[in-house]
Amino acid sequence: MTPRTPSSGSDPKNTAEAAGHDRPAPAKKAAAKKATAEKAVAKKAAAKKAAAEKAVAKKAAAKKATAEKAVAKKAAAKTTAAKAAATGAAARKTAKKAATAVKKKPATKAAARPAAPQPVAQAPVAPEPAAAWRPEGPAVVAVGPGDRERLLAGTHHDPHSVLGAHPVPGGVAFRVFRPYALGVTVVAGERRAGLRDDGEGFFSGLLPLPEVPAYRLEVEYAGTVQHTEDAYGFLPTLAEFDLHLIGEGRHEQLWQALGAHPMTHGGVTGTRFAVWAPHARGVRVAGGFNFWDGTGYPMRSLGATGVWELFVPGIGEGELYKFEITRPDGSRTLRADPLARRTEVPPATSSIVHASHHEWSDAEWMARRSQRPAHEAPFSVYELHLPSWRPGLTYRQLAEQLPAYVKDLGFTHVELMPVAEHPFGGSWGYQVTGFYAPTARLGTPDDFKFLVDALHQAGIGVLMDWVPAHFPRDEWALAEFDGRPLYEHADPLRAAHPDWGTLEFDFGRREVRNFLVANALFWCEEFHIDGLRVDAVASMLYLDYSREPGQWTPNEHGGRENLDAVAFLQEMNATVYRRVPGVVTVAEESTAWDGVTRATHHRGPSGFGGLGFGLKWNMGWMHDSLQYMSHDPVHRKFHHGEMTFSMVYAYSENYVLPISHDEVVHGKRSLVSKMPGDWWQQRANLRAYLGFMWSHPGKQLLFMGQEFAQGAEWSETRGPDWWLLDPNYGAAADHRGVLDLVRDLNTVYRATPALWARDVHPDGFQWITGDEADDNVFAFLRYDTDGTPLLAVSHFAPVVRPDYRVGVPDDVPAWREVLNTDAARYGGSDVVHPDPLKPEPQGRHGRPASIRLTLPPLATVWLRPA
Repeated sequence: MTPRTPSSGSDPKNTAEAAGHDRPAPAKKAAAKKATAEKAVAKKAAAKKAAAEKAVAKKAAAKKATAEKAVAKKAAAKTTAAKAAATGAAARKTAKKAATAVKKKPATKAAARPAAPQPVAQAPVAPEPAAAWRPEGPAVVAVGPGDRERLLAGTHHDPHSVLGAHPVPGGVAFRVFRPYALGVTVVAGERRAGLRDDGEGFFSGLLPLPEVPAYRLEVEYAGTVQHTEDAYGFLPTLAEFDLHLIGEGRHEQLWQALGAHPMTHGGVTGTRFAVWAPHARGVRVAGGFNFWDGTGYPMRSLGATGVWELFVPGIGEGELYKFEITRPDGSRTLRADPLARRTEVPPATSSIVHASHHEWSDAEWMARRSQRPAHEAPFSVYELHLPSWRPGLTYRQLAEQLPAYVKDLGFTHVELMPVAEHPFGGSWGYQVTGFYAPTARLGTPDDFKFLVDALHQAGIGVLMDWVPAHFPRDEWALAEFDGRPLYEHADPLRAAHPDWGTLEFDFGRREVRNFLVANALFWCEEFHIDGLRVDAVASMLYLDYSREPGQWTPNEHGGRENLDAVAFLQEMNATVYRRVPGVVTVAEESTAWDGVTRATHHRGPSGFGGLGFGLKWNMGWMHDSLQYMSHDPVHRKFHHGEMTFSMVYAYSENYVLPISHDEVVHGKRSLVSKMPGDWWQQRANLRAYLGFMWSHPGKQLLFMGQEFAQGAEWSETRGPDWWLLDPNYGAAADHRGVLDLVRDLNTVYRATPALWARDVHPDGFQWITGDEADDNVFAFLRYDTDGTPLLAVSHFAPVVRPDYRVGVPDDVPAWREVLNTDAARYGGSDVVHPDPLKPEPQGRHGRPASIRLTLPPLATVWLRPA
């Protein structure tokens, strides 16, 4: 961290002298009344804080000598040398007594501390010439023993009731807590008063004022003077309505209430800090601005909400901070802000005060994205891991390359693996600690907004992985945040995730649900995210997920369903769809849970309302189809059902067909490497499979690197093997052929409503043949809303089948080939149909007419009415 440059506004030594430290009472009073002057000198010397006896005595004598000369000059007619000498003697005597008192005084906490670096000036302001007050009756306004002890221990729940300025009988009491300070002066307009040093960083004074004035503090440290507003002179910055919503767990824009927010409060600029920590005995703010010593920055508790708040003047954007929490057992922990909107670059863990300055340029995109629901629109997704797509690029550098690449390939959306801050890069972002902050590895939050903005301007939607199922156990993050289970479940069996060594959220606690629901909205509203792919939904839905008998407790009905998680997912989906039109939520749910994409108010056979997602990953289709493709073609006829079974349940949910990162890591091999045969057959199988996938009911998702047949598994440290596309590489044409196919698949797909408009309606699909197992052939029709068909024929055998009859409707006069994965430009054998194909009145596959095709080896062919 880089401390601020010390104030250049005034010389610290001169400022300290002007404030009245280490000098006798004002000269006019000394001249007017000798006795009064002597008493004032003695009182002032006694109040002075001395680090050591000799320093106090010598400094007092030196200052006094200077003061005597000034007095002599100003009051030569009334003051004699004898009086001056007497005054000097009295001062020396008083200073000696003060030094002796300091020596005898028991060691305090402040004195016992090793010398600490002193804070530097905030918002330096050159002091103006001002008249001096003299505090009255300091002993009666000092911080009492109980408050003093709690403030030093970090367990005070209401420091504002003690510190700051308060009307009391006889005037206004000023109390300041500034550890390491040498002196504190109150400055109000043209008047100033040095406060009494009460030891251990406490200063106080009673000023004869009718009401609390507008004032600032002048705090003297060794080598510098700080000019600042008093943090304990401000009313709370959170409205009662905010606190009411937080208490009920219904603050849908929670990020605007909690966290760190630069703002102007009472005409003063600074930062509001607010954190939810209901079990804490006390909370303090520590950061670069106070050299990570939060002792002098206690926060106040705002009632029964568990929220702690403090407005710190002079603190702005870019400051590092954490919350120092005193646990119920009295121990302390330093925690990152759960709602921090910016963080340090890992492995550093501090939160950073942030305010966005990005100006969006995607109004056109935002206006039209809600015109058609996702399940009735073209939806072809390119999944990628931002840090490794082009290793080393920042968000802004990615904005120069990614939109153009994705647009060229024709994908409608990108899906970003988790971008929320995470400490361990090897988790790929699935173990989140900063739920409200994009990872700082690639830039600032505004840099990430710039990337999203650039994608939108290129006509590309942005989905992001969202991980509300669990969080890591890092001691500086969410785990036992305030000393007890807070974000995690109090029951250890419910809290510990058995697979990942993480903790599961307590979905039954309203404040935790609020934290997560608001987080979903945060990404959609603040970052214009178009969709959330919710990770690991199955692990949330089942109490016995990856648990053996005896390791879980049934719900209140005796079942295995996690009713709290069900309620949370329903609330999240209902809230997102209500507040952010055009956004889609996607569930990665790997079981047969009923009603994942059914509306929340519609109950199903299980008795549950739907979860309310817009789309669901079809994990069954992915597993079965990849299993089929891995077989040698000679054996595929025995596994024919693995390609047809998906149509049994295709309309039970709104599906996405995912070939994601999970299928090309951890020894599963890349997509092309899963295919059997030699290199030509592997690529042919891959091309045929992609053609089948793009024509099957459901949306498509393809992970980076698979679009050009990368042979190696994905690694987050290396990313895609872009060198395979280098023209100087001998086999580059093979990989470019697959890339060209993906581009053409997307181009034809987007221009053919039959492939997406009726994805979730059974009348949008008809089998031509699903039982040609011996020939490894699948043929079906897809229909647009107006009845316009597309014929898709997939042939998964490595032979050519000439004159293969395929039954077709008799109301289409001719068919033309619009895509053939065996075309030479894709690297195929170029068995294509350049001319229109006219139906013949010979029936086939239960149809009155048929066309004759020459089926290419390991290929998929699409035909449309000519």
